[in-house]
Amino acid sequence: MNRKMVVFTIGKLLKVEALLLLLPCIVGVIYHEQAAIAYLVVAVFTFLVGMLLSWKKPKNQNIFAKEGFFIVGISWTLLSLFGALPFMLSGEIPSFTDAFFETVSGFTTTGSSILPTLSGIRQASLFWRSFTHWIGGMGILVFTVAFIPIASGRTMHILKAEMPGPIIGKLVSKVSVTARILYVIYTVLTLIQILLLMLGDMPIFDSILNSFATAGTGGFAMSDAGIAGYNSAYIDGVLTIFMILFGINFNLIYFFIFGKILLVLKSEELRGYLAIIAISTLLITINISSQYPSYLKAFRYAAFQVASIITTTGFTTTNYDLWPMFSQVILLLLMFVGACAGSTGGGIKVSRIQILIKHAVQELKKILHSHSVTSLRYEGETISAKTMGSIHAYLVLYSLVFISSLLILSLENSSFQTIFSAVATCINNVGPGFESVGPTGNFGFLSDVSKWTLSFAMLAGRLEMFPMLLLFSKPFWKS
Repeated sequence: MNRKMVVFTIGKLLKVEALLLLLPCIVGVIYHEQAAIAYLVVAVFTFLVGMLLSWKKPKNQNIFAKEGFFIVGISWTLLSLFGALPFMLSGEIPSFTDAFFETVSGFTTTGSSILPTLSGIRQASLFWRSFTHWIGGMGILVFTVAFIPIASGRTMHILKAEMPGPIIGKLVSKVSVTARILYVIYTVLTLIQILLLMLGDMPIFDSILNSFATAGTGGFAMSDAGIAGYNSAYIDGVLTIFMILFGINFNLIYFFIFGKILLVLKSEELRGYLAIIAISTLLITINISSQYPSYLKAFRYAAFQVASIITTTGFTTTNYDLWPMFSQVILLLLMFVGACAGSTGGGIKVSRIQILIKHAVQELKKILHSHSVTSLRYEGETISAKTMGSIHAYLVLYSLVFISSLLILSLENSSFQTIFSAVATCINNVGPGFESVGPTGNFGFLSDVSKWTLSFAMLAGRLEMFPMLLLFSKPFWKS
């Protein structure tokens, strides 16, 4: 392993985080908050550590797959660790375990919170919570690759290790340019959403933070009332549309912008993603219609919640714990499905599920026609054995992490629905679960052991298992 390049890259990333920490510091100054000092101190400290690690540029700057996965796994852990320090220094979240959980939840765009109330949280910290969603949504390493030179080549391994989905490709020849294009699209869509929310009479600060949370499909709320506090069908509609939009593969958005509409319409994953949303919304609307004065209002809440859960944003406008069990089961299933590959959403991903279904059908056909030779095709291309193997490996590791986390949380004195949904919502980076960790609850009552377990599950889920689990592999550390 090129250890010097790993240390150098991590140092660069810490310096980037230090600069990002200055933004909530500025917010604190604007609102005359003492929390600004905490963010400034941590920013300076983080920058100095980053300078120490990246003081000398290595002669060998190659980053191969091993280095790429290690950089992603360890850097996300360190970024969360340093990002948690302002919460502790400001006294808003004095427990390190709680502060780390909250920061991991932010960067991984999960949105699960240990805070029982937001009344004591200052504007600077509210900004930082939501801003971590925005940075983590597309990926801080993607941001660094896009705008700050790291290595002489092979940075595609970093992009592949951080971006969610089974198949990641380049839009153009250079990885840095691809990353830059992705971030430009991401930023422009965020700005458009901010403007649209402001048109709905949402305060500018709220519009910015809610747009950060939507773009990153995170879901940290601005107040205890959450999105329901605005009580606006227009705001619900804007958020629903943009949640669905940010759950789409950014490659397709790029193609759409440049007029390749037929290519977008041919996407199997996009069609499947939209079909799941439409069918789920229709079924839940019918199922909950008796709880609302009209079908239109039932549709409004159903569409919002379906979009929020499948994209793993985690916003809520109603307490879906009070919905019929049929609707709750649909939402639970959507937590696992997730959004599209190459989006900011979490979950298993629609593409993986579609490929697995096609593979199952192919195996059934082989049983009936044992001598037939068929190839598995997806999005117009043949799925290689390597890709199929990586999908199966991902599912096995996903299951192992899920079961292990569930066993640890079973030591809690909570209902099965609470602990099962807590693991499901964290590993899939959704946010709220059911019952005690539902829309009206939080994760603060859990033990420290459970919080660390769920923090690992959030990181493993966001980074799609491999980067985090490889850190515990002996061969991974060998030269």
